[in-house]
Amino acid sequence: MRLTPFRTAVSAAVLFGLGLACAPLIAQDQAVAPAETAPRSPDEIYSDLSLFGEVFDRIRAEYVVAPDEKKLIHAALRGMLTSLDPHSDYMEPIDYADVQEDTTGQFGGLGIEVQMEEGAIRVVSPIDETPAAKAGILAGDFIVELDGVQVQGLSLDEAVGKMRGPVGTKIKITVVREGVAEPLDFELTRDIIATRAARLTMQEDIAVIRLARFSEQAFPGIRKAIDDAYKQLGKAPKGIVLDLRNNPGGLVDQAVYVSDAFLRQGAVVLTRGRLDSESSRYDARPDDLDQKIADIPMVVLINGGSASAAEIVAGALQDHKRATLVGTRSFGKGSVQSIIPLGADGAMRLTTARYYTPNNRSIQASGIQPDITVTQDVPDEFKGRDEILGEVALPGQIGGGTQENATVGSSVYVPATAEEDNQLQFALKLINGEETNPAYPPKTDSAAS
Repeated sequence: MRLTPFRTAVSAAVLFGLGLACAPLIAQDQAVAPAETAPRSPDEIYSDLSLFGEVFDRIRAEYVVAPDEKKLIHAALRGMLTSLDPHSDYMEPIDYADVQEDTTGQFGGLGIEVQMEEGAIRVVSPIDETPAAKAGILAGDFIVELDGVQVQGLSLDEAVGKMRGPVGTKIKITVVREGVAEPLDFELTRDIIATRAARLTMQEDIAVIRLARFSEQAFPGIRKAIDDAYKQLGKAPKGIVLDLRNNPGGLVDQAVYVSDAFLRQGAVVLTRGRLDSESSRYDARPDDLDQKIADIPMVVLINGGSASAAEIVAGALQDHKRATLVGTRSFGKGSVQSIIPLGADGAMRLTTARYYTPNNRSIQASGIQPDITVTQDVPDEFKGRDEILGEVALPGQIGGGTQENATVGSSVYVPATAEEDNQLQFALKLINGEETNPAYPPKTDSAAS
């Protein structure tokens, strides 16, 4: 594959126990943009900075106990950044080190993908085969206490830090679940979260590849899964199902590599920011892998938990008509975050651009609509609690996309067994020609009689 190196992108959800790259620049999507205001003069700006200095000095001099001055400054930085949108933030040095460490994928964690929502920590999805998933924590749960300490008032990074720790250590998590009267307590033992991003299962002669996240192992995992499918069958698979459901995203370069694996050429993703330096286009190039699988029918599964890098891949394959998208509307995370190091003081995560599909569609807030909507048979105990609004519901999201239908919930429920999975079964029937594909009308025979 040939691709110019570029900024990486952090997913819509913060990934507990998941390797996130922290290259200097990182990508995501957001909501309701602030109104344009007239530029302020330098004197007005310096006056405001003087006000900040005055308040800081009064706190230092008159607060009831001597404050930690560095904590005051860091709190001010966090407040300034978090006031912008749901994804901009300040990272303490230890948090920044954790982000850098995530590239190895080898650390103690729980395997929970979460986001901040109105001061609470909401579970986007437990990662497959992790302590959180095994314990029964569900998408949509709200984490309210960690080891008996309320999370109210903590930043997302602070909550993440508390959930991480040495492998083998325990933590008690208290969650509130809609429809359940009392809070639920879970005692989890931290473990090394597997770095394997892609998992292959064969449904007869169809390769089903589950991509759980876009870590550095995403593209290598896709390549290996395809190679393994060929080895198992002794020939090309009849079709490929790429399962991106509840994939919260991750590295944008991996999203481009994965898209490139299935595309011979053309744009994969466009980014546009206020500055020209934040606007780019990334293209697929012909290579041995896409030549190998170019003519294999393909279906991509998405749902309300498919976000960020997952939406880049889904949007690119949809726009190029390389795959049929099946499932429910995606999350709508389409903004780019730059991770900007601040030396010994950690780093800042700043929203710097939006990303667009090859056909110039903004994913932000509106998400990706599947070609064919297929819903699951949701068990009674989960009905109504399996749906999320996604990015459009986050306070302060930067907007930028068409939001029609985005205020309707999109399900994140995926059955545990393939037999009960309506979306997967529809995809298999589509490839086998047992269902009609509106994106690819059946060809008619034109042979001369």
